[in-house]
Amino acid sequence: MTQTAKKEKVQSIIQVKRGELPLSCPRSGEELWSMHPRVFLPIEKTGEVVCPYCGARYQLVD
Repeated sequence: MTQTAKKEKVQSIIQVKRGELPLSCPRSGEELWSMHPRVFLPIEKTGEVVCPYCGARYQLVD
């Protein structure tokens, strides 16, 4: 298994607080901010969401 495949398989969940909403990916200040277009993700109803571009997993914690 390649290093990239291992990273994708063990991807962590990014916890987001209500004060940080609306949620966009990539979030400002992140290293990968220029890797894909900024998209707003609807996390309020389900409490979890996955970015359709990079696969980042977000979870609402409060």
